[in-house]
Amino acid sequence: MRKIFLSFFLIAIAFYSCQQEEKRCVIAPEINIEVNFLPLEDSIPSIKTKQQLVDFFSRHVALRDLIFARQSYPSDSAFINQLFQRFTHPSFDTLLIETKKVFGNGESLKEEFRQAFANMKYYYPGFTLPKIETVITGLESDLFVSDTLIIIGLDYYLGKKARYRPNMHEYMLRRYEKNFIVTSALLLYGIDSRYNSIDMNDRTMLAEMIAYGKAYYFAKQMMPCIPDSVFIGYTQKEIDGAKANQETIWKRLVEDEALFSTAQQMKQRFIKERPKTFEVGNECPGRIGTWVGWQMVNEYSRRNPKISLPDLMQTSEAQKIFRGSKYNALIDK
Repeated sequence: MRKIFLSFFLIAIAFYSCQQEEKRCVIAPEINIEVNFLPLEDSIPSIKTKQQLVDFFSRHVALRDLIFARQSYPSDSAFINQLFQRFTHPSFDTLLIETKKVFGNGESLKEEFRQAFANMKYYYPGFTLPKIETVITGLESDLFVSDTLIIIGLDYYLGKKARYRPNMHEYMLRRYEKNFIVTSALLLYGIDSRYNSIDMNDRTMLAEMIAYGKAYYFAKQMMPCIPDSVFIGYTQKEIDGAKANQETIWKRLVEDEALFSTAQQMKQRFIKERPKTFEVGNECPGRIGTWVGWQMVNEYSRRNPKISLPDLMQTSEAQKIFRGSKYNALIDK
């Protein structure tokens, strides 16, 4: 699996616990797994000398290279000098205090990963659990995911009450809450080619809509009690509005001949990161095309109940899923 960073794929805002006892949030609770969880948030603030920092990065090479981007500095000394200055600044102590308040000892986050990975094991018995490291980065990076390692910059997820927050637009910033982390990791697995087969020769917007839709569908199967609003990154009001206005959204996609367009400008309108999809209406959330793609995949699965999750994810022909979903007929009727 290739290396992925969350910044490429922002998609959720909060975690909600399951309120319906009859709906099992853990599909395969009988699968007993142990998560390799290494909290490092105390380690960096405790560093007092540059040599200690060098020793720390020597022990955590992935953290050095993938999160703190050693390669972007002209030399080792420049890298160590700048990071040592950052890590010994009083604001870093503030980040540690706030991180402890929000995440405690990390056991809650660890348990969320355990439940999600138990479900991953159910659907994909060959799935190998990655090692998970948590750290304070000084808002350097949010989330890194690979097949063997997950690194989480906890200070990105301190929420709206945090003293220091990432520098981004509010409509994106609202997604950085503590319980966004596990769903984000799952969505990054779901968009990766190891699980999500995509026809790379199909450059239509429909193909991208279905690819994202499959990723949302994948992640939802791993955490079925999480509301859709969390995965897609909309407020519940936006979710309700999208459902109520599917006919209007679909009409705009059809009138603009968007589905089979390969133009980047068209994709920017409907599936890229924006505060709103103004072409549909001032209240329509951005990335609405990816939400429509998710509905297509949901409907395809409903109409084909015998297809397994791995088989659905390996269906690379976007038009097959689109036609099989009969989504246009569902909206137009």
